[in-house]
Amino acid sequence: MDFITRIKQSPLIFDGAMGTEIYDRGVFLQACYDELCLSNPRLILQIHQDYIEAGAQVIETNTFGANPIKLKTFGLADKTLEINRAGVKLAREAAASLDADIFLAGAVGPCTESNQWMAAAFISEVEAAFRTQMSALDSEGVDLFILETFSNLNELLLASAIAKEFGKTVLASFAINQRGETALGTHTETMASALNEDPNVDIIGLNCGTGPSGIFDALPSVLHFTNKPVVVMPNAGFPREISGRVLYMTSPEYFTEYAKKYIELGARGIGGCCGTKPAHIRMMARAVGSLSGVKHHIEVKPRARMETTVQTVRPEEKSRFAAKLLAGEKVTSVELLPPKSSNMDSLLSKSRMCKEAGIDAINIPDGPRASARVSPMIAALTIHREVGIETVLHYCCRDRNLIGMQSDLLGGYAARLANFLIITGDPPKLGEYPDATGVFDVDSIGLVQMASNLNNGMDIGGNPIDPPSGIFIGVGANPCAVDMEREIERYYRKIDAGAEFAITQPVFDAEALLRFLDRAQGYHRTIPVIAGIFPLISYKNAEFMNNEVPGVVVPKAILERMARCESREDAHKAGVDISRGIIEKIRGQVNGFQVSAPLGRVETALEVLEKI
Repeated sequence: MDFITRIKQSPLIFDGAMGTEIYDRGVFLQACYDELCLSNPRLILQIHQDYIEAGAQVIETNTFGANPIKLKTFGLADKTLEINRAGVKLAREAAASLDADIFLAGAVGPCTESNQWMAAAFISEVEAAFRTQMSALDSEGVDLFILETFSNLNELLLASAIAKEFGKTVLASFAINQRGETALGTHTETMASALNEDPNVDIIGLNCGTGPSGIFDALPSVLHFTNKPVVVMPNAGFPREISGRVLYMTSPEYFTEYAKKYIELGARGIGGCCGTKPAHIRMMARAVGSLSGVKHHIEVKPRARMETTVQTVRPEEKSRFAAKLLAGEKVTSVELLPPKSSNMDSLLSKSRMCKEAGIDAINIPDGPRASARVSPMIAALTIHREVGIETVLHYCCRDRNLIGMQSDLLGGYAARLANFLIITGDPPKLGEYPDATGVFDVDSIGLVQMASNLNNGMDIGGNPIDPPSGIFIGVGANPCAVDMEREIERYYRKIDAGAEFAITQPVFDAEALLRFLDRAQGYHRTIPVIAGIFPLISYKNAEFMNNEVPGVVVPKAILERMARCESREDAHKAGVDISRGIIEKIRGQVNGFQVSAPLGRVETALEVLEKI
């Protein structure tokens, strides 16, 4: 499969920094890193192998500065062909040694300095330098050229024209700063628009210059100005000098969270530039690989309701929670986490407090933040049996294969658990067990379809089930999704698959929720929506929700309000007041509220709900 077809099919994982790895392995900055392909091939080979083992599907040659102009400063211009050919051979050898099916990219950097304009008298020399380097890379059979870290648009266009002479795929990537400009002051929009119009450019890239956040801010502009695939390769934050060493402080976890956001926005390739290491690529590759739109899920086909021999359960008869919600009454639920030990006393005590306060259901997450706790199904069964309050059980696709999920849904329903919130789930490597793997046979859409089939008396294989299940099928919704078009499209697909109600991510921006609901009202079928509410308890808590919890956005005004709190009491009051204010704004547009108990403080959740 050619590279363009493959990258359009699903996003690809690129490797990380070469220079950072060389430096960290003891080579001084004064050395010519490209020449190490000749003098220390074992080092370069090992770095390539480390990235391939980490999950990279595209490997760049160690030839970023291997053009005659840059090599001349080291007295190595006469070795241009030899260095570039060796660079390709080493990358290919690394792939062969691991029996890895990867794309091999010839890395080509600019001939000028990042803040240097290309003088007219210099153009012919630059053109010759690019052609010499690329001919060597092409002679060894690279799959594509990556022209990266360019600041001068004219130089990048010149390099692209020469690259296309060799009939290869051309990825033209430019570097920007925190202001969204190149080092020469050219805006992101100008660069993206020009590259989009250039027939020699097949793929547009953003790399270097800034960290994950800066690339995230610039990416929408690039996507707006092009219909070509876009690849992003940010730095690992900004460098700091510590004890004479240049270090990048961004963690693999932080890098990975942004990688997921890039995919959600529409990037077709993710890699790393300065400061990124195999650890960054490894965690990112595992997380991205399980995202919907990247992983190929098993298709769950809708099964027609069996003929008159089976009586299906009417939605309003599935549970008390379903009856109240579908009757148009406001429902309330409180989210409580299953314990990390086998002692259920605290969970049961809090559940009793909720029942006494008139709460309709206990909402139980499934492995929140991909951590290990008591089985949420066991927690739900225990609450149902010993407290007598209904539960809304989260059920995610991460931990079980398709057959196991069907067994769980049937078993849960047989044990009188009817309310299920079906979600795709967070990849486990973002939680406390970085080496755990996720299954993700299906995403939430496929699992909703499977539950709907069970309700119609048919299992995943098309075999009859009598009597059918009566699962009240809930789904998640994110009114603050980065890519709202994709979120709405998936929301509609969940409804078509059989969803009967939705619970949103915690809402801190009431207007964003109202805009989402307006969009949802335009579909041919609507379902009741329950708003997620999270009472903040501190400024640190607000920052964590905003930066670390996927799908949650805390507006600047709320962050500033929490920052002004001078005591825990002030922060508690502010958090409750903010939650109540949001509820008042959205009360008339939603069908209920699901309030989290921060740090297990059920009293805070009940305080938010006491005037509902």
